[in-house]
Amino acid sequence: MATLISNRDGNRRIQFMDPRRPHKRESIWLGRVPKKAATTFKINVEAILAAIRLGTAPAAELCAWLRDLPDATYEKLVEVGIAEPRVKARVVTLSELLNTFVDRASVKASTRAAYKQTTASLSKHIGGSTPLTGITSEQADVWKKAIVDEGLSSATVAKRVYVARAIFRKAVKWNMMPANPFEDLPAGSQQNPDRSFYVSEEMIAAVLEQCPGVFWRLVIALGRYAGLRIPSEVATLTWDDVAWDTGRLTVRSPKTARHEGHAVRLVPICPELRAILAEAYERAGGGEKLILPRSLTAASNLRTTFTKIITRAGFEPWPRLFQNLRASCATSWVEKYPNHVVAKWLGHSPMIAATHYLQARERHFEDVVKGAAESRAGGAPASVHICVQSKAAAARDDSHEPRRPGLKRQIVRNGANRCGPRQTEVMGDIGLEPMTPSLSSWCSNQLS
Repeated sequence: MATLISNRDGNRRIQFMDPRRPHKRESIWLGRVPKKAATTFKINVEAILAAIRLGTAPAAELCAWLRDLPDATYEKLVEVGIAEPRVKARVVTLSELLNTFVDRASVKASTRAAYKQTTASLSKHIGGSTPLTGITSEQADVWKKAIVDEGLSSATVAKRVYVARAIFRKAVKWNMMPANPFEDLPAGSQQNPDRSFYVSEEMIAAVLEQCPGVFWRLVIALGRYAGLRIPSEVATLTWDDVAWDTGRLTVRSPKTARHEGHAVRLVPICPELRAILAEAYERAGGGEKLILPRSLTAASNLRTTFTKIITRAGFEPWPRLFQNLRASCATSWVEKYPNHVVAKWLGHSPMIAATHYLQARERHFEDVVKGAAESRAGGAPASVHICVQSKAAAARDDSHEPRRPGLKRQIVRNGANRCGPRQTEVMGDIGLEPMTPSLSSWCSNQLS
Protein backbone atom coordinates (compact mmCIF):
# COMPACT_ATOMS: atom_id res chain seq x y z
CA MET A 1 0.00 0.00 0.00
CA ALA A 2 1.07 3.59 -0.57
CA THR A 3 0.37 6.57 1.63
CA LEU A 4 -0.36 10.15 0.60
CA ILE A 5 1.31 12.63 2.96
CA SER A 6 0.52 16.35 2.91
CA ASN A 7 2.91 18.80 4.61
CA ARG A 8 1.85 22.05 6.27
CA ASP A 9 3.33 24.10 3.40
CA GLY A 10 1.05 22.31 0.89
CA ASN A 11 3.67 19.98 -0.58
CA ARG A 12 2.53 16.41 -1.07
CA ARG A 13 4.43 13.16 -1.32
CA ILE A 14 3.64 9.49 -1.76
CA GLN A 15 5.37 7.04 0.56
CA PHE A 16 5.49 3.31 -0.12
CA MET A 17 7.57 0.18 0.31
CA ASP A 18 8.88 -1.64 -2.74
CA PRO A 19 7.97 -5.35 -2.44
CA ARG A 20 11.42 -6.21 -3.77
CA ARG A 21 13.00 -4.18 -0.94
CA PRO A 22 10.56 -4.54 1.95
CA HIS A 23 12.81 -2.91 4.55
CA LYS A 24 13.25 0.39 2.72
CA ARG A 25 10.63 3.12 2.50
CA GLU A 26 10.58 5.16 -0.70
CA SER A 27 9.07 8.60 -1.33
CA ILE A 28 7.88 10.38 -4.47
CA TRP A 29 7.62 14.15 -4.05
CA LEU A 30 4.77 15.67 -6.03
CA GLY A 31 5.03 19.27 -4.88
CA ARG A 32 2.03 21.56 -4.42
CA VAL A 33 -0.66 19.74 -6.37
CA PRO A 34 -4.39 19.35 -5.73
CA LYS A 35 -5.29 16.52 -3.38
CA LYS A 36 -7.47 14.87 -6.01
CA ALA A 37 -4.59 14.71 -8.52
CA ALA A 38 -2.26 13.41 -5.79
CA THR A 39 -4.80 10.72 -4.85
CA THR A 40 -5.02 9.57 -8.48
CA PHE A 41 -1.23 9.40 -8.63
CA LYS A 42 -1.17 7.31 -5.42
CA ILE A 43 -3.73 4.84 -6.82
CA ASN A 44 -1.63 4.32 -9.95
CA VAL A 45 1.54 3.84 -7.87
CA GLU A 46 -0.28 1.15 -5.90
CA ALA A 47 -1.27 -0.52 -9.19
CA ILE A 48 2.39 -0.54 -10.27
CA LEU A 49 3.45 -2.07 -6.94
CA ALA A 50 0.77 -4.75 -7.26
CA ALA A 51 1.99 -5.69 -10.75
CA ILE A 52 5.55 -5.92 -9.40
CA ARG A 53 4.44 -8.06 -6.48
CA LEU A 54 2.42 -10.45 -8.68
CA GLY A 55 4.87 -10.46 -11.58
CA THR A 56 2.18 -9.48 -14.09
CA ALA A 57 2.08 -6.91 -16.85
CA PRO A 58 0.46 -3.55 -16.06
CA ALA A 59 -3.09 -3.03 -17.29
CA ALA A 60 -3.67 -1.10 -20.51
CA GLU A 61 -5.08 1.90 -18.61
CA LEU A 62 -1.99 2.00 -16.41
CA CYS A 63 0.33 1.81 -19.43
CA ALA A 64 -1.55 4.69 -21.05
CA TRP A 65 -1.20 6.76 -17.85
CA LEU A 66 2.54 6.08 -17.73
CA ARG A 67 2.92 6.93 -21.40
CA ASP A 68 1.22 10.30 -21.01
CA LEU A 69 3.20 11.41 -17.97
CA PRO A 70 5.55 14.35 -18.53
CA ASP A 71 9.22 13.38 -18.68
CA ALA A 72 10.02 15.11 -15.36
CA THR A 73 7.23 13.31 -13.49
CA TYR A 74 8.01 9.97 -15.11
CA GLU A 75 11.65 10.35 -14.12
CA LYS A 76 10.59 10.38 -10.44
CA LEU A 77 9.16 6.87 -10.88
CA VAL A 78 12.42 5.78 -12.51
CA GLU A 79 14.46 7.18 -9.57
CA VAL A 80 12.60 5.02 -7.05
CA GLY A 81 12.93 1.94 -9.28
CA ILE A 82 9.29 1.24 -10.19
CA ALA A 83 9.53 2.26 -13.90
CA GLU A 84 12.01 1.64 -16.68
CA PRO A 85 13.81 4.61 -18.26
CA ARG A 86 12.18 5.93 -21.39
CA VAL A 87 13.96 5.21 -24.66
CA LYS A 88 14.24 8.49 -26.47
CA ALA A 89 13.08 8.24 -30.06
CA ARG A 90 15.83 8.87 -32.56
CA VAL A 91 15.23 11.98 -34.61
CA VAL A 92 15.28 11.00 -38.28
CA THR A 93 15.91 13.76 -40.78
CA LEU A 94 14.61 14.06 -44.32
CA SER A 95 18.06 13.35 -45.77
CA GLU A 96 18.31 10.07 -43.84
CA LEU A 97 14.92 8.95 -45.15
CA LEU A 98 15.71 9.86 -48.76
CA ASN A 99 19.07 8.08 -48.73
CA THR A 100 17.55 4.99 -47.11
CA PHE A 101 14.71 4.88 -49.63
CA VAL A 102 17.04 5.05 -52.64
CA ASP A 103 19.49 2.50 -51.18
CA ARG A 104 16.77 -0.04 -50.38
CA ALA A 105 14.85 0.29 -53.66
CA SER A 106 15.11 -2.82 -55.86
CA VAL A 107 14.76 -1.04 -59.20
CA LYS A 108 16.61 -0.52 -62.44
CA ALA A 109 19.30 2.14 -62.69
CA SER A 110 17.07 4.38 -64.81
CA THR A 111 14.28 4.22 -62.21
CA ARG A 112 16.76 4.95 -59.44
CA ALA A 113 17.89 8.02 -61.37
CA ALA A 114 14.25 9.16 -61.62
CA TYR A 115 13.88 8.68 -57.86
CA LYS A 116 16.90 10.89 -57.25
CA GLN A 117 15.25 13.73 -59.19
CA THR A 118 12.40 13.67 -56.67
CA THR A 119 14.66 13.30 -53.63
CA ALA A 120 16.81 16.23 -54.77
CA SER A 121 13.69 18.34 -55.18
CA LEU A 122 12.43 17.44 -51.69
CA SER A 123 15.80 18.27 -50.13
CA LYS A 124 15.95 21.57 -51.97
CA HIS A 125 12.51 22.86 -50.98
CA ILE A 126 11.96 21.27 -47.55
CA GLY A 127 15.51 20.96 -46.28
CA GLY A 128 17.52 17.80 -45.73
CA SER A 129 18.09 18.51 -42.03
CA THR A 130 14.36 18.87 -41.29
CA PRO A 131 13.11 16.23 -38.81
CA LEU A 132 10.49 13.96 -40.34
CA THR A 133 8.11 14.58 -37.46
CA GLY A 134 8.18 18.27 -38.32
CA ILE A 135 7.08 17.85 -41.95
CA THR A 136 3.41 18.76 -42.38
CA SER A 137 0.79 18.48 -45.10
CA GLU A 138 1.10 22.22 -45.59
CA GLN A 139 4.78 21.81 -46.48
CA ALA A 140 3.80 19.12 -48.97
CA ASP A 141 1.44 21.58 -50.68
CA VAL A 142 4.16 24.24 -50.73
CA TRP A 143 6.61 21.78 -52.28
CA LYS A 144 4.21 20.82 -55.06
CA LYS A 145 3.51 24.49 -55.87
CA ALA A 146 7.26 25.12 -56.03
CA ILE A 147 7.90 22.38 -58.60
CA VAL A 148 4.91 23.55 -60.64
CA ASP A 149 6.32 27.09 -60.62
CA GLU A 150 9.61 25.71 -61.95
CA GLY A 151 7.81 25.12 -65.25
CA LEU A 152 7.79 21.33 -65.15
CA SER A 153 5.17 19.56 -67.23
CA SER A 154 2.05 18.27 -65.52
CA ALA A 155 3.16 14.69 -66.20
CA THR A 156 6.54 15.29 -64.53
CA VAL A 157 4.88 16.94 -61.54
CA ALA A 158 2.51 13.98 -61.21
CA LYS A 159 5.40 11.52 -61.36
CA ARG A 160 7.31 13.32 -58.61
CA VAL A 161 4.23 13.50 -56.38
CA TYR A 162 3.73 9.73 -56.78
CA VAL A 163 7.35 9.09 -55.82
CA ALA A 164 7.11 11.45 -52.83
CA ARG A 165 4.01 9.63 -51.62
CA ALA A 166 5.85 6.31 -51.87
CA ILE A 167 8.86 7.67 -49.97
CA PHE A 168 6.84 8.91 -47.01
CA ARG A 169 4.64 5.80 -47.07
CA LYS A 170 7.84 3.83 -46.46
CA ALA A 171 8.76 6.22 -43.63
CA VAL A 172 5.49 5.34 -41.87
CA LYS A 173 6.05 1.62 -42.49
CA TRP A 174 9.57 1.87 -41.06
CA ASN A 175 8.22 3.65 -37.93
CA MET A 176 10.15 6.81 -38.71
CA MET A 177 7.03 8.98 -38.48
CA PRO A 178 3.40 8.44 -37.40
CA ALA A 179 1.58 9.63 -40.56
CA ASN A 180 2.24 10.41 -44.22
CA PRO A 181 1.97 14.18 -44.86
CA PHE A 182 1.93 13.55 -48.64
CA GLU A 183 -0.86 10.95 -48.60
CA ASP A 184 -3.65 13.30 -49.70
CA LEU A 185 -1.52 15.44 -52.01
CA PRO A 186 -3.21 15.37 -55.45
CA ALA A 187 -0.86 14.20 -58.19
CA GLY A 188 -2.78 14.62 -61.42
CA SER A 189 -2.28 12.65 -64.60
CA GLN A 190 1.09 11.37 -65.81
CA GLN A 191 -0.09 11.60 -69.40
CA ASN A 192 1.31 14.36 -71.58
CA PRO A 193 -0.73 14.48 -74.80
CA ASP A 194 1.28 17.45 -76.07
CA ARG A 195 4.27 15.13 -76.52
CA SER A 196 2.34 12.41 -78.35
CA PHE A 197 2.94 12.09 -82.09
CA TYR A 198 1.80 9.48 -84.59
CA VAL A 199 4.53 8.45 -87.02
CA SER A 200 2.64 7.30 -90.10
CA GLU A 201 3.69 4.55 -92.49
CA GLU A 202 4.51 7.14 -95.15
CA MET A 203 6.70 9.12 -92.76
CA ILE A 204 8.63 6.10 -91.51
CA ALA A 205 9.21 4.91 -95.08
CA ALA A 206 10.73 8.29 -95.96
CA VAL A 207 12.86 8.27 -92.80
CA LEU A 208 14.17 4.77 -93.52
CA GLU A 209 15.27 5.89 -96.99
CA GLN A 210 17.50 8.54 -95.39
CA CYS A 211 19.22 6.18 -92.95
CA PRO A 212 23.02 6.04 -93.46
CA GLY A 213 23.16 2.25 -93.13
CA VAL A 214 21.45 -0.96 -92.15
CA PHE A 215 22.20 -0.36 -88.45
CA TRP A 216 19.96 2.68 -88.33
CA ARG A 217 17.31 1.07 -90.50
CA LEU A 218 17.17 -1.81 -88.03
CA VAL A 219 16.96 0.42 -84.95
CA ILE A 220 14.14 2.52 -86.38
CA ALA A 221 12.27 -0.42 -87.91
CA LEU A 222 12.38 -2.43 -84.69
CA GLY A 223 10.85 0.54 -82.88
CA ARG A 224 8.15 1.37 -85.44
CA TYR A 225 7.27 -2.05 -86.89
CA ALA A 226 7.80 -4.24 -83.79
CA GLY A 227 7.23 -1.76 -80.94
CA LEU A 228 10.51 -2.53 -79.17
CA ARG A 229 11.87 -0.31 -76.42
CA ILE A 230 15.02 1.47 -77.55
CA PRO A 231 17.77 0.86 -76.59
CA SER A 232 17.09 -1.68 -73.82
CA GLU A 233 15.25 -4.32 -75.89
CA VAL A 234 17.08 -4.02 -79.19
CA ALA A 235 20.55 -4.17 -77.63
CA THR A 236 20.30 -7.84 -76.61
CA LEU A 237 18.62 -9.24 -79.75
CA THR A 238 20.46 -12.14 -81.38
CA TRP A 239 19.92 -13.91 -84.69
CA ASP A 240 18.75 -16.95 -82.72
CA ASP A 241 15.80 -14.82 -81.62
CA VAL A 242 14.55 -14.57 -85.21
CA ALA A 243 12.29 -17.45 -86.28
CA TRP A 244 12.27 -16.99 -90.03
CA ASP A 245 9.87 -19.88 -90.68
CA THR A 246 7.12 -18.71 -88.27
CA GLY A 247 7.75 -14.96 -88.50
CA ARG A 248 8.29 -14.52 -84.76
CA LEU A 249 10.82 -12.43 -82.90
CA THR A 250 11.76 -13.36 -79.32
CA VAL A 251 12.23 -10.20 -77.24
CA ARG A 252 13.78 -10.05 -73.76
CA SER A 253 12.77 -7.01 -71.76
CA PRO A 254 15.01 -5.79 -68.92
CA LYS A 255 12.27 -3.37 -67.84
CA THR A 256 9.65 -6.04 -67.15
CA ALA A 257 12.00 -8.92 -66.28
CA ARG A 258 11.19 -8.73 -62.56
CA HIS A 259 7.47 -9.26 -63.23
CA GLU A 260 6.52 -12.92 -63.46
CA GLY A 261 5.74 -13.99 -67.01
CA HIS A 262 6.88 -10.72 -68.59
CA ALA A 263 10.61 -11.30 -69.05
CA VAL A 264 10.24 -12.70 -72.60
CA ARG A 265 7.59 -12.12 -75.26
CA LEU A 266 7.00 -13.00 -78.92
CA VAL A 267 6.50 -10.25 -81.50
CA PRO A 268 5.24 -10.81 -85.07
CA ILE A 269 7.62 -9.87 -87.88
CA CYS A 270 5.80 -7.83 -90.53
CA PRO A 271 7.01 -7.87 -94.17
CA GLU A 272 8.63 -4.42 -93.88
CA LEU A 273 10.70 -5.49 -90.86
CA ARG A 274 11.50 -8.87 -92.38
CA ALA A 275 13.09 -7.26 -95.45
CA ILE A 276 15.40 -5.12 -93.28
CA LEU A 277 16.27 -8.07 -91.02
CA ALA A 278 17.13 -10.18 -94.10
CA GLU A 279 19.41 -7.42 -95.40
CA ALA A 280 21.18 -7.18 -92.05
CA TYR A 281 21.54 -10.96 -91.83
CA GLU A 282 23.20 -11.15 -95.25
CA ARG A 283 25.72 -8.49 -94.24
CA ALA A 284 26.38 -9.92 -90.77
CA GLY A 285 28.17 -13.07 -91.80
CA GLY A 286 28.13 -16.37 -89.95
CA GLY A 287 30.17 -15.36 -86.91
CA GLU A 288 28.01 -12.48 -85.66
CA LYS A 289 25.46 -13.32 -82.95
CA LEU A 290 24.00 -9.91 -82.08
CA ILE A 291 21.57 -8.38 -84.55
CA LEU A 292 22.97 -4.96 -83.65
CA PRO A 293 26.68 -5.55 -83.10
CA ARG A 294 27.25 -1.99 -81.95
CA SER A 295 27.04 -1.70 -78.16
CA LEU A 296 23.90 0.08 -77.02
CA THR A 297 23.26 1.26 -73.47
CA ALA A 298 21.04 3.80 -71.75
CA ALA A 299 23.90 6.28 -72.13
CA SER A 300 24.16 5.78 -75.91
CA ASN A 301 23.49 9.01 -77.78
CA LEU A 302 21.06 7.94 -80.48
CA ARG A 303 18.96 11.09 -80.47
CA THR A 304 21.44 13.31 -82.31
CA THR A 305 21.81 11.07 -85.37
CA PHE A 306 18.11 10.16 -85.41
CA THR A 307 17.18 13.85 -85.37
CA LYS A 308 19.42 14.47 -88.39
CA ILE A 309 17.86 11.54 -90.26
CA ILE A 310 14.35 12.88 -89.65
CA THR A 311 15.39 16.34 -90.82
CA ARG A 312 16.94 14.92 -94.02
CA ALA A 313 13.65 13.15 -94.70
CA GLY A 314 11.94 16.55 -94.69
CA PHE A 315 10.14 16.35 -91.33
CA GLU A 316 10.34 18.21 -88.04
CA PRO A 317 11.76 15.95 -85.30
CA TRP A 318 8.85 14.85 -83.15
CA PRO A 319 8.82 14.75 -79.33
CA ARG A 320 10.00 11.60 -77.54
CA LEU A 321 11.71 10.29 -80.65
CA PHE A 322 11.84 6.58 -79.80
CA GLN A 323 8.84 6.36 -77.45
CA ASN A 324 6.56 7.67 -80.20
CA LEU A 325 7.84 5.00 -82.58
CA ARG A 326 6.61 2.37 -80.12
CA ALA A 327 3.36 4.27 -79.49
CA SER A 328 2.71 4.57 -83.23
CA CYS A 329 3.25 0.84 -83.64
CA ALA A 330 0.75 0.17 -80.86
CA THR A 331 -1.79 2.53 -82.45
CA SER A 332 -1.45 0.90 -85.89
CA TRP A 333 -1.76 -2.61 -84.48
CA VAL A 334 -4.78 -1.89 -82.29
CA GLU A 335 -6.71 -0.66 -85.33
CA LYS A 336 -6.44 -4.17 -86.80
CA TYR A 337 -6.13 -6.57 -83.87
CA PRO A 338 -7.69 -6.92 -80.38
CA ASN A 339 -6.23 -4.69 -77.70
CA HIS A 340 -5.30 -7.57 -75.38
CA VAL A 341 -3.36 -9.27 -78.20
CA VAL A 342 -1.46 -6.07 -79.05
CA ALA A 343 -0.69 -5.51 -75.36
CA LYS A 344 0.84 -8.98 -75.16
CA TRP A 345 3.02 -8.31 -78.21
CA LEU A 346 4.23 -5.02 -76.73
CA GLY A 347 4.81 -6.36 -73.22
CA HIS A 348 2.44 -4.22 -71.18
CA SER A 349 -1.17 -4.27 -69.97
CA PRO A 350 -4.13 -2.96 -72.00
CA MET A 351 -4.62 -0.26 -69.37
CA ILE A 352 -1.04 0.96 -69.78
CA ALA A 353 -1.49 0.92 -73.54
CA ALA A 354 -4.63 3.04 -73.35
CA THR A 355 -3.02 5.46 -70.90
CA HIS A 356 0.43 5.98 -72.42
CA TYR A 357 0.57 4.59 -75.96
CA LEU A 358 -2.65 4.62 -77.98
CA GLN A 359 -3.25 7.88 -79.84
CA ALA A 360 -6.32 9.51 -81.33
CA ARG A 361 -5.72 10.01 -85.05
CA GLU A 362 -7.24 12.78 -87.14
CA ARG A 363 -8.16 10.23 -89.81
CA HIS A 364 -10.60 8.56 -87.42
CA PHE A 365 -12.42 11.84 -86.87
CA GLU A 366 -12.60 12.55 -90.59
CA ASP A 367 -13.87 9.03 -91.33
CA VAL A 368 -16.83 9.49 -89.02
CA VAL A 369 -17.69 12.89 -90.50
CA LYS A 370 -17.44 11.66 -94.10
CA GLY A 371 -18.83 8.19 -93.49
CA ALA A 372 -15.72 6.70 -95.07
CA ALA A 373 -14.96 4.21 -92.32
CA GLU A 374 -18.09 2.16 -93.02
CA SER A 375 -17.44 2.14 -96.76
CA ARG A 376 -13.87 0.91 -96.34
CA ALA A 377 -15.04 -1.83 -93.98
CA GLY A 378 -17.51 -3.10 -96.57
CA GLY A 379 -20.55 -1.87 -94.67
CA ALA A 380 -23.44 0.20 -95.93
CA PRO A 381 -22.96 3.88 -96.71
CA ALA A 382 -23.90 6.41 -94.05
CA SER A 383 -27.10 7.39 -95.92
CA VAL A 384 -28.36 3.82 -95.70
CA HIS A 385 -28.01 3.85 -91.92
CA ILE A 386 -30.32 6.83 -91.89
CA CYS A 387 -32.96 5.58 -94.32
CA VAL A 388 -32.95 1.78 -94.19
CA GLN A 389 -35.93 -0.10 -92.73
CA SER A 390 -36.28 -3.62 -91.46
CA LYS A 391 -37.47 -6.27 -93.87
CA ALA A 392 -40.70 -6.81 -91.94
CA ALA A 393 -41.55 -3.11 -92.25
CA ALA A 394 -40.85 -2.87 -95.98
CA ALA A 395 -44.41 -1.85 -96.86
CA ARG A 396 -44.70 0.81 -94.15
CA ASP A 397 -43.93 4.48 -94.59
CA ASP A 398 -45.00 5.65 -91.14
CA SER A 399 -43.81 5.04 -87.57
CA HIS A 400 -45.24 2.65 -85.00
CA GLU A 401 -44.97 5.47 -82.46
CA PRO A 402 -47.98 7.76 -81.90
CA ARG A 403 -47.72 10.93 -83.95
CA ARG A 404 -49.70 14.06 -84.55
CA PRO A 405 -52.43 13.77 -87.21
CA GLY A 406 -51.24 14.74 -90.63
CA LEU A 407 -47.53 14.30 -89.79
CA LYS A 408 -45.83 12.19 -92.47
CA ARG A 409 -42.39 10.54 -92.10
CA GLN A 410 -40.15 11.28 -95.08
CA ILE A 411 -37.74 8.35 -94.57
CA VAL A 412 -38.11 5.39 -96.96
CA ARG A 413 -35.80 2.71 -98.26
CA ASN A 414 -33.27 3.76 -100.87
CA GLY A 415 -34.80 3.54 -104.32
CA ALA A 416 -38.33 2.78 -103.01
CA ASN A 417 -41.33 4.59 -104.46
CA ARG A 418 -43.56 6.35 -102.04
CA CYS A 419 -47.09 4.93 -101.94
CA GLY A 420 -50.21 6.54 -100.67
CA PRO A 421 -51.52 5.77 -97.20
CA ARG A 422 -53.77 2.69 -97.45
CA GLN A 423 -55.52 3.46 -94.18
CA THR A 424 -57.50 6.35 -95.74
CA GLU A 425 -59.25 4.19 -98.36
CA VAL A 426 -62.83 3.06 -97.60
CA MET A 427 -63.42 -0.69 -97.48
CA GLY A 428 -65.86 -1.92 -100.18
CA ASP A 429 -69.06 -3.91 -99.64
CA ILE A 430 -67.37 -7.16 -100.65
CA GLY A 431 -64.47 -6.88 -98.18
CA LEU A 432 -61.37 -9.02 -98.18
CA GLU A 433 -62.85 -12.50 -97.69
CA PRO A 434 -64.15 -14.65 -100.68
CA MET A 435 -67.85 -14.30 -101.43
CA THR A 436 -70.17 -16.94 -99.79
CA PRO A 437 -73.94 -17.37 -99.91
CA SER A 438 -75.90 -15.54 -97.27
CA LEU A 439 -77.62 -17.49 -94.50
CA SER A 440 -81.09 -16.63 -95.80
CA SER A 441 -80.25 -17.87 -99.29
CA TRP A 442 -78.90 -21.13 -97.83
CA CYS A 443 -82.07 -21.69 -95.83
CA SER A 444 -84.28 -21.04 -98.87
CA ASN A 445 -82.34 -23.58 -100.88
CA GLN A 446 -82.72 -26.16 -98.13
CA LEU A 447 -86.50 -25.64 -97.85
CA SER A 448 -87.21 -25.72 -101.55
